[in-house]
Amino acid sequence: MVLDGHYENIRLEKTSDILTVELNKPDIHNAFNEEMIAELKTVFLCIREVPDIRAVVITGSGKSFCAGADLNWMKKMAAYSLEENVADAREMAEMFEAIADCPVPTFARVNGVAFGGGVGLVAVCDFTFATENAKFAFSETKVGLIPAVISQYAIRRIGPTTARQLFMTGERFSAAYAQEIGLLDMVVQDLDGAIQETMKELRSSGKNAVAASKDLVDNYRKKHFTDYCVKSIAEIRASEEGKEGVQAFLEKRKPAWRKDE
Repeated sequence: MVLDGHYENIRLEKTSDILTVELNKPDIHNAFNEEMIAELKTVFLCIREVPDIRAVVITGSGKSFCAGADLNWMKKMAAYSLEENVADAREMAEMFEAIADCPVPTFARVNGVAFGGGVGLVAVCDFTFATENAKFAFSETKVGLIPAVISQYAIRRIGPTTARQLFMTGERFSAAYAQEIGLLDMVVQDLDGAIQETMKELRSSGKNAVAASKDLVDNYRKKHFTDYCVKSIAEIRASEEGKEGVQAFLEKRKPAWRKDE
């Protein structure tokens, strides 16, 4: 598998068609540093080369999901020049872009606190589930910073008004409130069960169609969107997967690519 390799800050586990990416620094609550960012970016850029992956789950080791920035990393950032800060922020932005552009569905499996960039990891995912004891905060303003790199993903999820308020206050909020504002899709006791229920639906859908649907939403605000839509549906209709799906519907049978449990 392309993703084989040694990672210091994350742990990978592939079960059937699901790849789990576990942030694996429980002693520091899975906080980000530059090495973790690089490893996550590498993994998500490689996923498109692994054809039997149907979904990716991001979760945290231990009691936390991701507590934001590692203090040692922050100490180094404090001494960076403007140019070094730009390069550092660019790396983090590219990591989030790699996750956002992942061609298969992504799940945030939030098993504990998600602060700062950890909330960004939640917001960038397609499906977001958390336990009721999970806590959240856009905590950057508490140390005089702003949630710049994650802002576009958070705003998409919770809207500009709520984002503005939570960005400014940096306040902590509950899983129930996170669901109320749209950051979370579900608050559940059984995270894995919720993921598997959604996977039943995803497995009954064409993999290429799922990827194209993600692109469809990502491109809706761009210019020439109508042309993009026309081209996208034409390509899907002409593909083997699309033809088989339509033919199976007309013949009242399951398509050959459908894999129900």
